[in-house]
Amino acid sequence: MNAPAPAARRSRPRAKKLALVRYAILTLIAIPWVVLPFWVLLVNSWKTDSEAGTPTAALPTRWALVDNLKTVIQQGRYFIGLKNSLIVAVPVVLGVLLLGSMAAWSYARTAKRSLLATYYLTALSIILPPAIVPTVVILTKAHLTGSVLGYILALVGTRIGVIVFLTTGYIRGLPLDFEDAAQIDGANRWQIYWHVILPLVRSVLFTAAVMTVINVWNDFLFALYMIKGMANSTLPLTLYNFANAGQYGLRWNLVFMHVVLTSLPLVIAYVVLQKRVMSGLTEGGVTG
Repeated sequence: MNAPAPAARRSRPRAKKLALVRYAILTLIAIPWVVLPFWVLLVNSWKTDSEAGTPTAALPTRWALVDNLKTVIQQGRYFIGLKNSLIVAVPVVLGVLLLGSMAAWSYARTAKRSLLATYYLTALSIILPPAIVPTVVILTKAHLTGSVLGYILALVGTRIGVIVFLTTGYIRGLPLDFEDAAQIDGANRWQIYWHVILPLVRSVLFTAAVMTVINVWNDFLFALYMIKGMANSTLPLTLYNFANAGQYGLRWNLVFMHVVLTSLPLVIAYVVLQKRVMSGLTEGGVTG
């Protein structure tokens, strides 16, 4: 076996040094913009009312972690919001991914101008502001206003544009050989989609799923107008109601604790699924 060329041997240490420099620069950028705000949020959720009134990065002089946690769970109705957020997020993400990928496959494989015009209109929804008032009017006529089902349908309709945009471009770059082979073997359109297209686009769907989960989990504006009653409130609404229910002004320690608990499911999901998401992002179009 031939030994590596001298130039190649010299370039390896240099590449490692450049990588270390990049990581160091990114770390220095992340500290003031990511790490420090997160630390201030976390450390002030452990403090008492008076000490958290002026948020700082210092550790608490008197710890109130357990008391703050109990207050947020009981008075802030955290578990009610968590249950409702899961009830909303799971069907919205599944519906957006399924319907969006099916629509993207049709848009990517068509030459009809009508379908292409529909694709551009769907993609345009990414940059257009949400039309809350018309959506509420439509839900009212359908007798779905104030219901969780109406809220789910509204989120699916307004979040599907991102999935369609990302997946259509990805499918256009895939060869037709897989679909032609499946069709020759006698597969129908649904079988081709489920067994051929869906496995091929899972990398971009992982990216779209992460974006959709974050967007839906933190949605406040639609929930404020489309959900009625504390029993149906999602986590952003329970946080809003809890923050505005104080008799003696805003209690920052409890607000920070509620924000931490609201973000906790996303952090856990990221830790558990990060390897799967990253592997999906690096996969090619051919499956084994």
